[in-house]
Amino acid sequence: MNKAKMSIDRLNRISAIDNRIYGSFIEHLGRAVYNGIYEPEHPMANKKGFRKDVIQLVKELQVPIIRYPGGNFVSGFNWEDSVGPREQRPKRLDLAWFTTETNEVGMQEFDEWLQEVNSEMMLAVNLGTRGADAARNLVEYCNHREGSFWSDLRIRHGKKAPYGIKTWCLGNEMDGPWQMGHKTAYEYGRLANETAKMMRWVDPSIELVACGSSKMVMPTFADWEAMVLTEAYEEVDYLSLHNYWGNSDGDTESYLAGGILMDDFIKSVIAICDYVKAKKRSKKKINLSFDEWNVWYHTKESDKQIEHWLQAPPRLEDIYNFEDALLVGGLLITLLKNSDRVKMACLAQLVNVIAPIMTEVGGKAWTQTIYYPFYYTSVYGRGEALKVNIEGPRFDCKQYTDVPMLDSVAVYNEEEETLALFVMNRSIKEDLEITCDLRGVKADRCIGNVALEGYDYKAANTAESPGCVVPAQKPTGILEAGSMHTVVSRSSWNMFRFHIGK
Repeated sequence: MNKAKMSIDRLNRISAIDNRIYGSFIEHLGRAVYNGIYEPEHPMANKKGFRKDVIQLVKELQVPIIRYPGGNFVSGFNWEDSVGPREQRPKRLDLAWFTTETNEVGMQEFDEWLQEVNSEMMLAVNLGTRGADAARNLVEYCNHREGSFWSDLRIRHGKKAPYGIKTWCLGNEMDGPWQMGHKTAYEYGRLANETAKMMRWVDPSIELVACGSSKMVMPTFADWEAMVLTEAYEEVDYLSLHNYWGNSDGDTESYLAGGILMDDFIKSVIAICDYVKAKKRSKKKINLSFDEWNVWYHTKESDKQIEHWLQAPPRLEDIYNFEDALLVGGLLITLLKNSDRVKMACLAQLVNVIAPIMTEVGGKAWTQTIYYPFYYTSVYGRGEALKVNIEGPRFDCKQYTDVPMLDSVAVYNEEEETLALFVMNRSIKEDLEITCDLRGVKADRCIGNVALEGYDYKAANTAESPGCVVPAQKPTGILEAGSMHTVVSRSSWNMFRFHIGK
């Protein structure tokens, strides 16, 4: 059996973790909103029409921020359609997904739902078919207290206190030819800069996210980031990254090493941000918002057959399996390893649409395989990220070379006096015997051991059998002279928790 050595030192700090790294995303797409979070006829619906069973599952994930209302949808969205009396809101054709949007759930309703799930809104503005004027009006409507046209309109709509939205996205995937109002990097950079200025003039306290590339393989990648930041560097706070993973060719070995691609993407964008900073002689540091990431490939072909102009048809309802959950666990490790610059991230999406939570119309809500690594990382991965030093075997696969078999990050929570150690064995062939030296963090006992392991790669949860693939609660490891000795199974994602002594 292969062996690996690990060590953790309290002084080997990556960064304090911004809890918004555990964000998510709900778009007016498929059954994310209608017959997802909102189903007034459901027996579990509250007085406002939101499903209480879904609310409970979202609350358990402890998602601090949710991006809304898109996504591709936002590039054709007139925000004024989603406010005011419901009976006066227009139905619109959504050209992003070729559906009919009723606007029954709008700004105030979604804000009320966010309060139920203890989250806040990351609001996107339309820089596709609209621009700076609509964006600054939206900030005034949401955040200005009173005494202006748009703030007083909000008050007449029944919302006296401002929404107080802090984080705003300047459009969505504007580098993509599929996007309504697609622009060149220069066109978008200029528009983002001018829009940001006007939004900040209304509310100087807001934070702004500019669109980076919608995936690393875009032909404009790197040039896009450099040009957008050249135009808008001083007016924005974050640059976005989007990427989805899939295993359509059945290469599980390369698939489970997908964190390599995420890490390369992040480090490349950081380098571009810092190049523009140097070029501008700026003292400002741009951080990253990885505000779309997940597995998405299972339904791409079948979704092409969906009839146009339906309201909320089932779309992007990928059913996730064991290997998908392992990948998601590994990607979370990668995000935490880069938490010095990745301050926000959004698992895309949250309910029904490429989501950890699924619902049946009139029926039950249930959790997919990817729910579990996200749950454990979100709940226990709060505090300070620490680097894990690893000496262990490596392997080559079809897509990558020199892949570390073991991937890991630690999170120290000073207030709770705990350390969470997240560990993934990427190998599809070999278990690993590990020795982890914890003297540098003064761990005195192991208080938890959770492992997602041992399933067929294609095993999945379903509405009928929601507990097919779940993590196992294992016996806690024993520390001897400050070290833990254990075996990490092949193709597994693990969380160990330790109590930290004085």
